[in-house]
Amino acid sequence: MAWPNIFQRGTLLSRFSHHHVVVFLLTFFSYSLLHASRKTFSNVKVSISNQWTPSDFNKSVELPVEIWSSNHLFPSAEEATLFLGTLDTIFLFSYAVGLFISGIVGDRLNLRWVLSFGMCSSALVVFVFGTLTEWLHFYNKGLYCCLWIVNGLLQSTGWPCVVAVMGNWFGKAGRGVIFGLWSACASVGNILGACLASSVLQYGYEYAFLVTAAVQFAGGIIIFFGLLVSPEEIGLPDIEAEENFEEDSHKPLIHGAENEDEYEPNYSIQEDSTITQVKAISFYQACCLPGVLPVRTVQISLPQPYSLAYACLKLVNYSFFFWLPFYLSNNFGWKEAEADKLSIWYDVGGIIGGTLQGFISDVLRKRAPVLALSLLLAVGSLVGYSRSPNDTSINALLMTVTGFFIGGPSNMISSAISADLGRQELIQGSNEALATVTGIVDGTGSIGAAVGQYLVSLIQDNLGWMWVFYFFILMTSCTIVFISPLIVRELCYLVQRRQTRILSE
Repeated sequence: MAWPNIFQRGTLLSRFSHHHVVVFLLTFFSYSLLHASRKTFSNVKVSISNQWTPSDFNKSVELPVEIWSSNHLFPSAEEATLFLGTLDTIFLFSYAVGLFISGIVGDRLNLRWVLSFGMCSSALVVFVFGTLTEWLHFYNKGLYCCLWIVNGLLQSTGWPCVVAVMGNWFGKAGRGVIFGLWSACASVGNILGACLASSVLQYGYEYAFLVTAAVQFAGGIIIFFGLLVSPEEIGLPDIEAEENFEEDSHKPLIHGAENEDEYEPNYSIQEDSTITQVKAISFYQACCLPGVLPVRTVQISLPQPYSLAYACLKLVNYSFFFWLPFYLSNNFGWKEAEADKLSIWYDVGGIIGGTLQGFISDVLRKRAPVLALSLLLAVGSLVGYSRSPNDTSINALLMTVTGFFIGGPSNMISSAISADLGRQELIQGSNEALATVTGIVDGTGSIGAAVGQYLVSLIQDNLGWMWVFYFFILMTSCTIVFISPLIVRELCYLVQRRQTRILSE
């Protein structure tokens, strides 16, 4: 086992300074706040649907005739639900497009500026979407769609930037553990968003948007003045340069060729490894990196389509993110605030799953076998959760297990594996690739998630929730299929390594 590689020579502890802690916390909570504002929309879907489809039988709100008419966007709750799914799809499509752009921009501009701008401007859009329109009693489907497109583009600045900053500060040693724990930022954001929304929902859904937008805007200001994007900003050596003396320091957990000793890249990012000023790699070069997209080159004999696998997995994960509170209210008849709080358990499972699975992958020095086992168990957990009885305790338990086996692998692909892919030997010495690679992986995943949100609303409206879970099971199985070549190869590598160790003894 590779325990010494993780913990010997103080690779995880002795190198940590207070700067590492500050960077960890600032990037963690910046993305948590972005996710909290997204989660607010899913937490108040029932209230929004009721507001957009008022009826004479709704005695909870006394509305004048003129306001009733302007609110009456949809004749039925079913059509309102379909439009809510459309908004999710619109957001994710614009988010996916934005990720491809934001990764490139982040590698060429100051990551702190890009992240701060995205947080503050997105907070303003969320405020207009959920709060200002309600205060002015102005309801318009076209306006909602335009605002959500802009919000998706602005929110896309978050993930590539924070992963790039983390990759600049934390090396490969123990990356699975560190990134596994750090990637809980999305789940913590979901929990924070659910708590904030449920605490003020009694006053109206507009206050849920107001609170999360205000907190996110404040976080963007803190990021602008407090975040250090790389150790070089304060005169410390680059993390990869600091690791050069370590054994196997440049052998990534994601391999791009069958025989790494014979691997010859077909292009050079940097002519001389001693040159410190490195240009950011192009979008095409990032796509051609082993494991990013299934782009076949002369040297890449086996595609490793993590991006396509993540497209299927993120579809399932984000469907829980967007629809879980609505499902609990719609299917079991539980109150919206109660459903919001109960949905937290899915994120708790994701936090534990991402951290534990990241640790195990560090020990094995391979990611794919851990992903494969978790995804196989995820299929069983989906079957079990789809048959959950009308009991909050049992539902919460099954929800936590499902989050463990789905949220955990999703966190690993989007963070630790993206960092591995962005720091391969092929781009050794180029720190200006992490955001681009992360944007490609997460952008492809968001395209799959975008298509999924509309399909979920369509399937639920025509076939019911059970068929939605069948759809989730299919997508999880497709995730396993896409990474199966890499699973086979890495398992063979582990067997060969064990045999070599036995023979040497």
